[in-house]
Amino acid sequence: MKKVQYFILLLLMSCSTSKVITDYDDNTNFKEYKTYAFFDDIGTGLNEFDVDRAADALFEEMELLGFKEVETPDFYINFKAKIAAPKVTNTIAIGLGSGGRNGGFGVSGGIPIGGKKLDEEIIVEFVDAKTNELFWEGILTSTIKEKRKPEDRVAYFKEVVREILQKYPHNNDK
Repeated sequence: MKKVQYFILLLLMSCSTSKVITDYDDNTNFKEYKTYAFFDDIGTGLNEFDVDRAADALFEEMELLGFKEVETPDFYINFKAKIAAPKVTNTIAIGLGSGGRNGGFGVSGGIPIGGKKLDEEIIVEFVDAKTNELFWEGILTSTIKEKRKPEDRVAYFKEVVREILQKYPHNNDK
C-alpha cells in the first residue's frame, strides 16, 4: 500500500514544480544540535489533520537523521503553511460566433479541467532553545490540488518534509 501512495504522490508532485529554499546563520555549529521538541503552536495555516500529518512526518524524518525528541531540547521546531488563493491552471478553449469579414459577433471562453490548484509554501524553522534565535529555515514551494484524499495528504507531507530536511546541513564541519 505504501508503494501505491508514494507513486500517487510522485505523480501529483511531478505535475507541479516544487522548490526548496533554505537559509541559516553562518555562525551556527550544527553539530551542537542533537535533540528537539515541537513548539506548542505549530502548524499555522494548516487544519488540525494536516498539523498531525506534518508533525508525524517531521518526527519520522528527524529520527532517521539521528535527532531525538525530548522535553528539554537543544532546539525547537516550528512549521507553518502559506496557501495562495485557488487558481485555474488548465482550460479547454471554446469559441462560438461568426467568422465573416463584415462583422458579426463571437463568444469565447475556457472550461476548467483538472480541478483548482493552490500555491503552497511549507516552512520548517529550527530555533535554538537557549537563545530563542532562528538558526535554520527550510521552505518548500509547490502547486497542489485543492482537493486531495487523506492518504494523499499523508504521502504529500512525508515527501515535503523529506525534501526540506535533505537541505539541512547536519553534516556541516563546523
